[in-house]
Amino acid sequence: MTYYPKVIGKKCYLSPIRAEDAAIYTRWFNDLEVQKNLTYPVPIITLEAEKEWVANVAKRGNVVFAVVEKKHDTIIGNAGLHQVDQTNRCAEFGIVIGEKAYWGKGYGTEATNLVLDYGFNVLNLHNIMLKVYSYNDRGLGCYKKCGFKEIGRRREAKCIAGKFWDEVYMDILDREFKSPFVKGLFK
Repeated sequence: MTYYPKVIGKKCYLSPIRAEDAAIYTRWFNDLEVQKNLTYPVPIITLEAEKEWVANVAKRGNVVFAVVEKKHDTIIGNAGLHQVDQTNRCAEFGIVIGEKAYWGKGYGTEATNLVLDYGFNVLNLHNIMLKVYSYNDRGLGCYKKCGFKEIGRRREAKCIAGKFWDEVYMDILDREFKSPFVKGLFK
């Protein structure tokens, strides 16, 4: 399959999402182990619904990329910016590494930094926020490593397996972000 590197890191790169990958996304989003960390309610996803989402994602003010492992050009997730507000220069970040073999190996951290770099240095955003559940230790660690700071919590907003968990709100400002990826292109 052909991907088109847009922002390139050491281990992975961001490429425009492709309609041909809808079946892969459908598999990921129907896997409860992947789905539990997503902060939007995900019903059972059909291939047709996922194809429609991929076809219309950009029309809804979103900038979403495929996260592609660099060595083998393998799609491992997607990441992007939602509700992009150019007037106020803010957006909401989201990521999923759907291929579980790549969990815990730094791909999510690098992909997060690539999206932040694109958001701050290409889209000229000022504030990027995210939501994450308090049980998602891997996600919380990644976001802190990338410079996100906790700005609040919605207490016991997620009920899963009979237990309530907090929804954690985090953000990062452009002046707090340091990355060599995009800025390195303009030396």
